This record gives sequence, C-alpha cells and structure tokens, in this order.
Amino acid sequence: MLIEAQDGFFQARRSRKDSPHTTAAYRRDLAGVNALVAEALGLSVERVDLDGVNARVLREAFGRFADTHAKSSVARAWSTWNQFFQFCVADELVFGNPMGAIGRPRPAPLSPKPLRGEKTPEQLLAAVAGGARRARVPWPERDLLVLALGLVAGLRASEMRALRRSSVVGRAGERRLFVHGKANRERSIPIEPPLERVIESYLESCAARFPVARFGPESPLVVGSDGGGIGRGALDYLVKACFRGAGVHDRVPAGANLHALRHTFATRLAEDGANAVEIMVLLGHASLNTSQNYIDATGTQRRAAAASNRTYRALADLAGEE
Repeated sequence: MLIEAQDGFFQARRSRKDSPHTTAAYRRDLAGVNALVAEALGLSVERVDLDGVNARVLREAFGRFADTHAKSSVARAWSTWNQFFQFCVADELVFGNPMGAIGRPRPAPLSPKPLRGEKTPEQLLAAVAGGARRARVPWPERDLLVLALGLVAGLRASEMRALRRSSVVGRAGERRLFVHGKANRERSIPIEPPLERVIESYLESCAARFPVARFGPESPLVVGSDGGGIGRGALDYLVKACFRGAGVHDRVPAGANLHALRHTFATRLAEDGANAVEIMVLLGHASLNTSQNYIDATGTQRRAAAASNRTYRALADLAGEE
C-alpha cells in the first residue's frame, strides 16, 4: 500500500538524522499529493495501492497540485516524491520511478531581500541598543544580540534557537560560533571582538534577570522572557518590533523579516569582495549556485563594466560644460 511504503521511506531516512522541520516538510509534500492521487483513483488514501500510482495518475495529481500551489512548492513536492520513488525502486517495491514523466517546474532564482538603505543596519543596531524597541519589560541586550546574530553571523531563525551557551567556543579574541544548520549541516563562524562584547553583555543581563536560574553549557543561548529557549513566534515578533522601534520597518522587503538580516549579511559580504565559496561556507548553503546569486545580485561587476563604457567620458564632458 502507498501509506505503508511511505512509512518505510521515513524509517529508511532515520539514519540521515533529518531535522524535524525537514521531516515535517516531506510529510506535507507526500500528504498533499496523496489526497489528489486517491481522488484520481476514486479511493481513500488508505486503500491506494503503490502499484496503481503510475505516471498518468501522478501527472493528474501534480497538475491539480500546481493549480493551488506556488512554483517553488510544486518543485519541492516533486523532489520529495522523486526521492520516495527512488527508495521504492531500491527496495524493489516498484520496477521504475514514474517521476521522470512528470514535469518539474524550475524554481525561480533566489532573489536576495536585504534591508534597504545603505546605513539601515547601523541605524537599526544603534536604535535597538539605545532601547528603541517598546516592550513591557525592555531587554535591549537580548534584542541587540538577536540582530547581531543575523547581521554579522548570518544565522537563520532556527539556527538562533538551536544555539547553546556551549556553541560559543575559544579564547577571547579567537572565539567561534558553532552552528547547527539546515539539513544537519554544521559550520563554524568566526566571532570578532564587537560580537564578543555583545554576547558577554547579554549573558551578564541574563544573570541579573534570572538570579536563581541555573544556566549550564547546554542551556539555550537566546532565551525568552521566562529564561527558557525563545519560541519561534516570539523571535519573529521580537525582530518585527525592533524594526518598528528603530523606524526602519518600511525598509524591510515583504515577507523577509528576520531573513532580511541574513540576506543583508550575505549581500554585504558579496559587496566587500567575498567569493561564492566563502559565502557558501559562512552561510551554510548546500549549493554554490545559491551563494553566487548574492554576488550576481550586487551588480558590482556589472556596474564596473558599464562605467568603463568610453561614451560615459563624453557624457561627463558634456555634463561638466553645463
């Protein structure tokens, strides 16, 4: 049966140690198309036999899936089903992978969404450090740490929440941040003295706020108002409130929020001459192409090429005569 084969697929993936987020995404991708496959066959999902899930049925199911989902979602679901059928072929549950007959949309290239405005990051940090964010119980040290982890370390929200106090290692002046990233990829990010001081100030504020709490090496680094690990919604709200308090909310690309900090980090790396490999390592990208998009988006080389056009010299002379 289809459901039993999918249960086997997830059992086989246990050795990969996928993150809960990745597993949940795979389950959604399978379940969303499962319902459409069952509908095409006129059966309940529980009664769908794997042998009946052929190219014709999948083509109809994915066609209907594409009617109600974004191109990126369809591409991700295609990838999940392709991996599922690769597992089925390897386990000799089916003789071939029908996904080759299903059209796969090409996801749109990454379009970086950094904060708009050359001085916006500096304005944001200064305002938040000065207590610009309105809160019932202000905590500027924690707010500043969150923004810094995005702007100078390029962390995702999930990576911030996964940090432990033991994630900061090394002696003063040579500290590094060990990050448990997407798809269980780990990376090490150098910490410069300014971020060291932000972390130290934040830890001192934790001790003052929670004098009876016992923080150990495996305690969450970024905590909420109760001293426990900060929740996903609370972290998202914190960043939005910082944007509003600093008066830069209108410079945040739609839908970016905390990710705008990470994109700002990557974009500034590219603008300052970092190559795609360096960006890939620092941001924990799985593909060099993703990192290259940040370099392409800056347009630095294209601008230099355009500026070298000798017609500009003639135009400059004309402008100078006026």
